[in-house]
Amino acid sequence: MKYIVMVDDNFHFADEAERYTAGEFDTYEQAEEFCREIVRKSLQESGWNLEGWKHYGDSPFIVGGKFMASSYAEELSHHKN
Repeated sequence: MKYIVMVDDNFHFADEAERYTAGEFDTYEQAEEFCREIVRKSLQESGWNLEGWKHYGDSPFIVGGKFMASSYAEELSHHKN
């Protein structure tokens, strides 16, 4: 079974036309770490500004998984402040 990572653009949240496939992984752990990397990079690009990320950042998810990009972004932003 492959774990597929999809990415929503928070600016166009839930607009499937703006969604893209970022990768496929053999393990859930690999897919989750890839999602975390996407959130970290996107949050860095917003200057670690959580509100900026919520409006314009990349929000990855694993098809059929439980990874929550918003929770991870909140966690990261609190550690940076």
